[in-house]
Amino acid sequence: MTATPAIEGWFTLGEQPTLLGERCTACATTYFPPTAAAAGFCRNPACEGEAFETVPLSRRGTVWSYTDAQYQPPAPYQAPEPFVPFALAAVELPEGMVVLGQVAQGYGTSDLRVGAEVELVVEPEHASDQLIWRWKPVVELGEEADQ
Repeated sequence: MTATPAIEGWFTLGEQPTLLGERCTACATTYFPPTAAAAGFCRNPACEGEAFETVPLSRRGTVWSYTDAQYQPPAPYQAPEPFVPFALAAVELPEGMVVLGQVAQGYGTSDLRVGAEVELVVEPEHASDQLIWRWKPVVELGEEADQ
């Protein structure tokens, strides 16, 4: 079975995956997730734009906040049995927005700090053949030896 994105049109696959946002052609406000075009109007209250273009968002950002999920989220989330806690990171992108996502497999809250750089990766969701985006801490050369 071939792995497919959990949500079509929200991110790309491949060696350099990116989240896909929408940018209003009238005011250049950028949104994620890409839902403004479906609504038919710009979410910027000062803009009357109705046309949007798909734009790749930055692959790297900085941790704005983080936490761990010590409880099993409700359906439709499919947790492994037994449930394994996982980390979540709110990441500020250079585009000026904060995007929430799980932290990459093998990483937890002890690997994160506010202001640390992370990059987007795409990994299989544990309970299915679907792919999801996650945030992976960026480790610079020589940094591991210092820790």
